[in-house]
Amino acid sequence: MDGLEAATAKMRAEGLGDAAVESFARQYARLREGETGTLAEADIDPVAELPDADELTAAAGAELLDQAVVIKLNGGLGTSMGMTKAKSLLEVKDGRSFLDLIAEQILDLRARSGARLPLILMNSFATREDSLAALERYDDLSAGLPVDFVQNKVPKLRADDLTPAEWPADPALEWAPPGHGDLYTALVTSGMLEALLDVGYRYAFVSNADNLGAVLEPRILGWFVESGAPFLMEAADRTSSDRKGGHLARRKGDGGLVLREIAQTPDEDVDAFQDTARHKYFNTNTLWVDLHALRDVLSGAGVIDLPMIVNRKTVDPGDKGSTPVIQLETAMGAAIGVFDGAAALRVPRSRFVPVKTTNDLLSLRSDAYVIGDGRAVHLAPERRGVPPFVDLDSDHYKLVGDFDARFPTGAPSLVGCDALRVVGDVRFGAGVVVRGNVTVQDVDAVADGTLLEG
Repeated sequence: MDGLEAATAKMRAEGLGDAAVESFARQYARLREGETGTLAEADIDPVAELPDADELTAAAGAELLDQAVVIKLNGGLGTSMGMTKAKSLLEVKDGRSFLDLIAEQILDLRARSGARLPLILMNSFATREDSLAALERYDDLSAGLPVDFVQNKVPKLRADDLTPAEWPADPALEWAPPGHGDLYTALVTSGMLEALLDVGYRYAFVSNADNLGAVLEPRILGWFVESGAPFLMEAADRTSSDRKGGHLARRKGDGGLVLREIAQTPDEDVDAFQDTARHKYFNTNTLWVDLHALRDVLSGAGVIDLPMIVNRKTVDPGDKGSTPVIQLETAMGAAIGVFDGAAALRVPRSRFVPVKTTNDLLSLRSDAYVIGDGRAVHLAPERRGVPPFVDLDSDHYKLVGDFDARFPTGAPSLVGCDALRVVGDVRFGAGVVVRGNVTVQDVDAVADGTLLEG
């Protein structure tokens, strides 16, 4: 068999659905024909301005909220922080995990609106069991629907001949997640899309489980429905910290919106990609989807043709000497270039509170962030919309276990902190307060009650 035949046979043997196999086959064909998945600067224009969520007034009525479903992407293990279970189970605020706070957000909005408002998780095979067990304490979060659906997986391909990679030492490493663009295919292969439509749900609010600022906002739902757009992306102003995140642009010619990721950018265009004055808006990965429009786009093979992302790695990520492979991925935000009439909305930074590193985790656990209305997590008012800058020595704080050992009584106060840099292996005591711009180095410990002031 050639590479494509071998790969699709492997997927079918694994029990993956027809739509998942067809989606992978289309991406493979593009790769074999020489497509690179890149989007050159010469082919796009910057987005000059967007409608602003802060200017919206009318909220959605109860009838619209009753047609809405919340989908959280929950496939990540947090391996970059040394975790071996679902990242969403990590404690982030006041003894609560991501999933606890998400559940509280859903229950709060249900209580205030009277809407059904189900919470559905898109899990991976690795996160499913632990996540569902953690949610058992909450009564019927899915409002009678299946609690979750599981994202697909695709074979890693040898970089030299595009055949499926083999790794007998750990066969699980022969597979890769297909990126969160798999959302749309997985909704079909799992039967979840049909189940939602059958009981009257039309609008899906989709976001990452590790973004606690992404709470369903009725005003945005109302605007989305009134606009008639089939798809809406929440975008925020780019800062220097967002230079590597996917940005919004317009296609030359028809002016349609597109999403460009750093992995899709030719080397000669990286400087333009990272120019935040030129490309002003980044994708928060919070989306609104009209499920009727999605059904129409998926009619037939159940596949949505998203731009291909070619991710080059080794078959064993922990062994740089192992077989070089290609992982074919897609981004769910790239659907903005597929739906005719898709829109984007500028949202405040408060709707984007991700946790990608232990630096983010320390900020979130500190008093720089608070739990506000609707159980949303946002910056304390004193911060005036600007988070503290945190840079912990990666040799000692990168992994969650090491991080927790060095902050055994919790995070220091950062509500008055501009920047905290920690160099070396330092253990922090209870009640430490950080103000201004502070660097901690050349010490083994910071005593209880210490005021660090720059």
